Amino acid sequence: MAVIDQEPAAKKGPSLIIQLAVLLAMTGVAIGGGWFAGGYMRGSQPSMPSKTESPVGAEPGHDAGAAGANEAAGDRAAPAQLTIVPLAPITTNLAQPADTWVRMELSLVFDNAPEDPGLADAIHQDLITYVRTLKLHQIEGASGFLHLRTDLEERARLRSQGTVKRVLIRTFLLE
Repeated sequence: MAVIDQEPAAKKGPSLIIQLAVLLAMTGVAIGGGWFAGGYMRGSQPSMPSKTESPVGAEPGHDAGAAGANEAAGDRAAPAQLTIVPLAPITTNLAQPADTWVRMELSLVFDNAPEDPGLADAIHQDLITYVRTLKLHQIEGASGFLHLRTDLEERARLRSQGTVKRVLIRTFLLE
């Protein structure tokens, strides 16, 4: 008898067309996931001031776009005047670990000059009390810093009944 040497047939992989189809599907899923994540993150950030609001430090009537349109329409309403009030530096330790110290220099952006001169001091004391309750893992990384800024702004708005528009973090040091 003759022995026939037959090599087993080599397994063929998927065809080139199937590989390209899978690659395109995975690319589409990646693009869709990135678009969804970008939209979700953009929705959680505060919006930019509109054209009718004057930027901080700008005088009313110097915004050529909004002021020119208002004057052309006959509307003489002045845009909101923003006032920046710097706070005394906050230096305190965190709740956990207790040997970690934080120093922050903040400024408050008001719609107009605050009527109550003690309002900025009351907000300052409230923010110190809040910072003392923080744990280090809550403020780690970029997202932790954004959450801290959002929480500070929320507390300032609540204390001022909405007259504080933003809390500017000028310096932030951990030791």
